[in-house]
Amino acid sequence: MDKRLKVLVLSGGCSAEHEVSLNSAKSVVEALDKEKYEVIAVIISPEGEWSLAHKSSSLAPVAGQVVTPSLNRMPRGLLLLANESKRGFEPFIQGIDLVFPVLHGPYGEDGTIQGFCEIADLPYVGAGVLASAVGMDKGYMKIILREAGLPVVDFLTFKLTEWRASSLQIAEEIEKSLGYPVFVKPAALGSSIGISKANARQELVDAVAEAGLYQEKILVEKAIDCRELECGVLGDEEPEASVLAEIIPGHEFYDYETKYSDELVNIHIPASLPATITGEVQRLSIKAFKAIGASGMARVDFFLENGTNKIYLNEINTIPGFTATSVYPKLWEASGIPYSRLLDRLIELAIERHKKKAHYRTQRT
Repeated sequence: MDKRLKVLVLSGGCSAEHEVSLNSAKSVVEALDKEKYEVIAVIISPEGEWSLAHKSSSLAPVAGQVVTPSLNRMPRGLLLLANESKRGFEPFIQGIDLVFPVLHGPYGEDGTIQGFCEIADLPYVGAGVLASAVGMDKGYMKIILREAGLPVVDFLTFKLTEWRASSLQIAEEIEKSLGYPVFVKPAALGSSIGISKANARQELVDAVAEAGLYQEKILVEKAIDCRELECGVLGDEEPEASVLAEIIPGHEFYDYETKYSDELVNIHIPASLPATITGEVQRLSIKAFKAIGASGMARVDFFLENGTNKIYLNEINTIPGFTATSVYPKLWEASGIPYSRLLDRLIELAIERHKKKAHYRTQRT
């Protein structure tokens, strides 16, 4: 009898980070130990269509293998995928043991897929619904982190409807409270998509227009002269922090092109820093992880201000990039956990968390 866990790897998604997700998922599918896991790869198209994928380096949709997800809590751990045929919808794949979401951005990293798994009563890798939603929306994230006593850069958020009605007043408030330069970005998007640096009023207007192509809610934060650091967190109730990375972008800041081009960025792992700074960043990473209620994994990004060595927490990512060369896996490799073992550990954590939840009542008796 096949005792392997049946793992559903979800990738793609209805997000501007669709291609980034596919690249991450390719690495995950290839690295999962096939003696331990029966891997089922599904790609969600930008339009929301689910398709089985070739489990090869291409990870392309299989022609004619469009599937429809169907939720069923009984028996436990069942996710039914139905394949449309001449006879209608038939059982196609069932008995999924665990979902591994490799979805970046909205409709994947923001609690939506996590809620889907909760309804299906399936264990899944990574943070739960609330932590995922908070981690996705940088405005709420920074409010919660600040309330927890973590140092964040000064910021403002607003909606495009507010900007259209009162752009002059909002611009003046930004200039008064933050000053120039500032970074402008969609509040709930990753991979540095839609981000711009503004040094004057017209650049601010243009930056809001660029960010507004992606989302309604806009985040503006004060720019500081700094070094950029990243730390990985792994675990659940007793999370651990990895060694640190220093990101040295070839462009003025760590934009999308720089982030995904080896020629435009230098990543130093471990970062060359005094032990006191390394230890403090690791401590703050774990504190941030706990503050939003994260579990499984997260990458926490920091600014180290030049001249003062003041540490600012930039953001926490609950589904970081997961290619073999992405920062999060490389941080743990440098910390003694190779890529395949990291995937094993994330799956173990997901199963452990799901088992704990099973002990709690869902009905009054």
